[in-house]
Amino acid sequence: MGIGEERMCPPSSLLSLLMLLLLAAGAQVVHTENVTVMEGETAEIACKLHSYDRSIVVIQNPNRQTLFFNGTRALKDDRFQLVSFTSHQVRIALSDVRVQDEGGYYCQLYAEDTHHQVAVVTVLVAPVPVVALVGDTATENGPVNLECRVPRSKPAAVIRWYRDKKALQGMIRQEQQGKIFSVSSSLSFPVTRRDNGGVVTCEADLPGVKGQRRRTDFTLDVRYAPSVKLEPPPSILREGDDLVLACSVTGNPLPSQISWTRLNDSLPIRAESEGRELTITRLTPADNGTYVCEALTDMGRDTDQYTLVVYDRGAIVEQQNALSYAMVGGVLALLVFVLICALTITVWFSLRQKGSYLTHEASRLDEHGEVREAFINGGGDSHEHKKEYFI
Repeated sequence: MGIGEERMCPPSSLLSLLMLLLLAAGAQVVHTENVTVMEGETAEIACKLHSYDRSIVVIQNPNRQTLFFNGTRALKDDRFQLVSFTSHQVRIALSDVRVQDEGGYYCQLYAEDTHHQVAVVTVLVAPVPVVALVGDTATENGPVNLECRVPRSKPAAVIRWYRDKKALQGMIRQEQQGKIFSVSSSLSFPVTRRDNGGVVTCEADLPGVKGQRRRTDFTLDVRYAPSVKLEPPPSILREGDDLVLACSVTGNPLPSQISWTRLNDSLPIRAESEGRELTITRLTPADNGTYVCEALTDMGRDTDQYTLVVYDRGAIVEQQNALSYAMVGGVLALLVFVLICALTITVWFSLRQKGSYLTHEASRLDEHGEVREAFINGGGDSHEHKKEYFI
């Protein structure tokens, strides 16, 4: 180091060095530690004392207002309470911490030399995500627009969307007012009726702060047109039997009323409709016809129908169920396949035989042509012509 140059030490290093010197000399020293606390919780501020000889200890807030004077509360704020006052430390508690309480708290020791330390209190604000629907209620094959908003956080919250454990990308907006941040995220995606009742999750947490992750679930409400399905009776109906038709309806919203009609005719006098069921007692052939169940909402309408056939008591009727129809269809399909295979094989053999016949006839014509040429040429050695012929 050159002449006239001085090595500058960091303030923290100088403070630590001074503390060591004072401790070595047996002087009175005060020491503090910084505190980080969540809003609404309790912060404890400790002034640790060394070689304390009952000198005056004063604790002040960031505005330099005296909170405690030798263990006696000086500020009329019931949130500040004295926890302990010994020869080793003075500990106070601040309950229901607010962001306005953030800052440096002074621990001052008045002895021959005045010593003070500052405990910095940092107040964090936990995020509370709120999910709301933006615009009208979602309808089938249309978009759903959601917004997740964290009105207050410190530092600024990080928002994430999840659906079926998969992350979704939203559009982030952030505002700051003083030390408080307001963060929101907008999300839009198409939906179908299968998405009705599904759950979308908004997650918010504070970056770098453990244990402050909050989640809010939103249940999707997707409106779609009704769907109707009639459940026919399981057996053949005869005169005197009772008919009960059940109409299964889905939709959002669910239809408040179900209407029953008979095509080209009115309902029988003995017919009673109650909700989704139609009952006709003591059936007669006059009750035959096609019965229709209809559901109507502001999202649309749907119908399903059942054709009633009432048989005489003594009539012999073979009941056809879904299984028998399936068996008949399978047999017919197998027969068609066998016929196609047989036809293909027949055509193939026919073409093969025709090709062999044409080849044989061509060979015979070629042989007769050579013999004719031998007789026409004449002359020469007949032996040579015969030889050539047989070759």
